[in-house]
Parts: sequence; structure tokens; C-alpha cells
Amino acid sequence: MGHREQLMTAAKRCLEERGYARTTSRDIAAAAGAPLGTINYHYGSKEALLNQALLESLRQWGDRALDSSDEPDATTTPGERIVAMWARMIDSQLTERQLMVASVEAMAQAERSPEIRRQLADALEWSRSSLAADLHGLDDIEPSEETRAVGSVHSALVAGLTQQWLVDPERAPSAREVAIGLRAIARDLEGDA
Repeated sequence: MGHREQLMTAAKRCLEERGYARTTSRDIAAAAGAPLGTINYHYGSKEALLNQALLESLRQWGDRALDSSDEPDATTTPGERIVAMWARMIDSQLTERQLMVASVEAMAQAERSPEIRRQLADALEWSRSSLAADLHGLDDIEPSEETRAVGSVHSALVAGLTQQWLVDPERAPSAREVAIGLRAIARDLEGDA
């Protein structure tokens, strides 16, 4: 494994162990067993490396949350698939807490860094399409207004649930409660239509 890959692996580990805000270039270089200057050589800056490491980790986390291989069979209804995905996502709040903390820290950094903001915005846009496609079968190649709206609602729920599970895990909603709430909201919206 070359320095580039070692740095990426080390950055992911530092994100888990130290968080986004507390990870230094020296921490990453030491964890990678690489000279300090290799970070700038391969990634341009510590922030660029951490951002890429965080985004890769979040995509992997999203893939695991969307993985439906543990569902019984193809007769699973869309509603059951959605509740199962929310259950996996909520379970991951416990098993991958440090990744969730690092993502919140990165969001705060985006206020002062146009590069971080752009990278996170691109990742959010990608996740909107992916969520709509994976959970609802909507087109993610040529997304419609509906595709973007559905993905945006799921994305907002992920962000909101993450905050609730980080701050108050004992009272944060379960996947079942999220489904109950969404059904109630949908009924009210249908009544207005």
C-alpha cells in the first residue's frame, strides 16, 4: 500500500478516534507511518484529505444503511423497505457514533470553508438521488422534481435523526416511530390536496 492509501486509511481512523476538529496533520502522518509532507503532496491539505476520508466513510455508511440483503424476500413492500432502512440507519447511530460526530463537526467547518461546503453539498446532492432511487425506485440518472423532493426529505430525516441520536439517544425516535410520524404527516398533506 502506497502513502496515498495509507494516509486515507489513517485519516479515517483519526476521524473515528479524534474527530474532525481535533485531528492534526501530525496525527494522520503518525497513524500512516508517513512523512508529514506526504499529506500536502497527495491531497493538497489536511482538510482535503479529511474531507475525502469523511465523504468516503459516509458513503460506505449510507451503502450499509441502504443494503437490503437482510430483508426476507422480494415481496417486501416499499413501506417495509423504508422502515427497515431507517432501522439500520438508527442502529448505526450506536455502532458508528464517532463517524456521525465527525460529520457534524465537518458541517460546522463548512461555514468558513468554501471547499468543505462544496464537497459536502455535492455529497448531499448525490445522497438525495441515491435515497430516492434505492428506496422508491425513482430515476437517479435524470432526477425529476419528485425524485429530488423525496431524496431531500430522507436526507433531512437522516440529519435530524443523527442530531437526536447524538444528543438524546434514550428518547430519540425508533424507525417505527418515524414511520408513524411520516404516515400522519402524509395523511394531513393528502387532506390538503
